Amino acid sequence: MSELSVLDLQNLYHLIGGCDTAYSKMTDYASQAEDPEIKKLFQDAADSAMQNRQELMKFL
Repeated sequence: MSELSVLDLQNLYHLIGGCDTAYSKMTDYASQAEDPEIKKLFQDAADSAMQNRQELMKFL
């Protein structure tokens, strides 16, 4: 794999941070949801954000 530039690293940092934020929010929303379908929707979104974060971490 080619080397990452400083700009690439900054972009990865921001993308990973966004995934962390999305995961935290979706997990919080899921814990507050009363409707099972809505709860699952938020939990699936949280799982997706964490999966995206893990994929982005592979570039580091």
